[in-house]
Amino acid sequence: MMRDYHQQERDAILRDSVEQLTRLAIREDLGRGFDITTLAIVPEELPATADIIARVRGVAAGIELIPWIVECLQATVTVEIRVRDGEEFKPGQCLATLGGNARDVLTCERTILNFLGRLCGIASWTAEHVALVADLPVRIYDTRKTTPGWRHLEKYAVRCGGGHNHRGSLNEAILIKDNHLACYERARGTVLLPSEAVTLAREFLKTAPAPSRSTGGTVDEEPIIEVEVDSLDGLKDALTVLPDIVLLDNMQPDCLREAVQIRNEKAPAVELEASGGVNQKTLRSIALTGVERISLGALTHSAVNLDLGLDWRLAQSEEQ
Repeated sequence: MMRDYHQQERDAILRDSVEQLTRLAIREDLGRGFDITTLAIVPEELPATADIIARVRGVAAGIELIPWIVECLQATVTVEIRVRDGEEFKPGQCLATLGGNARDVLTCERTILNFLGRLCGIASWTAEHVALVADLPVRIYDTRKTTPGWRHLEKYAVRCGGGHNHRGSLNEAILIKDNHLACYERARGTVLLPSEAVTLAREFLKTAPAPSRSTGGTVDEEPIIEVEVDSLDGLKDALTVLPDIVLLDNMQPDCLREAVQIRNEKAPAVELEASGGVNQKTLRSIALTGVERISLGALTHSAVNLDLGLDWRLAQSEEQ
């Protein structure tokens, strides 16, 4: 059975991240006092309704998090969800409706739009990549190349866009990379083969304390062991000890195809992940090689905020 990393859902961990980031937003906007423009101009008793409108096509992410943001802002605002996270939307479509005291809606406006623009942008960008290989048996993964503090939210957005989450933290899995091998060689004065590194990792896990599952998962799960190689010889060596995943770093499609053949012959249960040099132009050719996983940091670090706006409908009094 295929093992995988924890996939970010709408859970208590995500909510905690939303609340912490919202508190930072409050400090940015209101840390020195009040919204003085709104207090000076907008009558205290004015009710209002405002629609969050998409200016472009995209995929929703973060819409269902708005109530958490509003609650943290302690605003007197109701939220009506019009589009669920993960659903596609068209230009001009209403994603959610905010209602309540006009002063509170005005104060919340930018914080909510900042969250949604970022998350919808990642979900939409991810969906573009996923669509390129939708007919192939391959999964598209993000990386830890996320905005500091935003990892849980950005990985949630990748999921909304149809992508998968790679490890969320350094304690979630063992991922042996070339730098780890280089450090060992520098310290011990001898080359450490990928197979030897995997064996060291397994020995470590026998006596290591259970990691804190700050990113989710169950505490009785043994962490996934993944090892990076940059040559077919390295792959052959790694497969002798059957890690969960072998990461094929910066290999061209021809080399990847050969790697898949070697894996199929020697250790068919081990999954292969391609990484490095992945973009929309190269993604499909990499997927056609037969690897099960493709990871790229661009899903989060290169996504552009989606253009969303707030269209106001000031409520009319009953006497008018």
